[in-house]
Amino acid sequence: MNGKARKYWTLFWSTFELSACTFGGGFVIIPLMRQKFVDELHWIEEQEMLDLVAIAQSSPGAIAVNASILAGYRVAGFAGALLTVLGTVTPPLIIISLVSLCYQAVRDNAAVNRIMAGMLAGVGAVICDVVVTMTGGLLKGRRALPAVMLIAAFAAVRFFGIGVVAVILVCGAAGAADTVIRASHAKREETESGQSRPDKGGGS
Repeated sequence: MNGKARKYWTLFWSTFELSACTFGGGFVIIPLMRQKFVDELHWIEEQEMLDLVAIAQSSPGAIAVNASILAGYRVAGFAGALLTVLGTVTPPLIIISLVSLCYQAVRDNAAVNRIMAGMLAGVGAVICDVVVTMTGGLLKGRRALPAVMLIAAFAAVRFFGIGVVAVILVCGAAGAADTVIRASHAKREETESGQSRPDKGGGS
């Protein structure tokens, strides 16, 4: 198996394995993807992974599928995106198909209900890990705006009941404005630096 084929297989199997072992919603797969693609395979940088998660969350559709598509495209282009989305959707399709065959038998089963209730504790811990990891990544830059936006977004949703869509749109607009302002400042500083540089040409 050559290098490209090995990369394709690793992409497919990684997302297949992660999707098959993910319980509790799309956010649970994020720390697992980070561990696999950032810490283990070193295919994606930490900050880049956070950016991919932000795009996946802001886009329509399931966050797990969106994040897998973006990660696959980042690593291996369009073919990588196809492989990762296939690896992500195949395990749920198989599991739900099998569950549907015996749904009536397990729906009111006390043992199954206890197992699901016990899994909630693990799901809560994994989601807390997502929050801590993403917050730590934001604070590493030591910039005030991301921290303020984080607190403001939490307060808007938790205490004022503002819709998530509105919060995402406002945060996106604030981030875009911040990017434009920083690019403008950087360009101005570069221009001023060029003008203040002593002219080495000419003679006495």
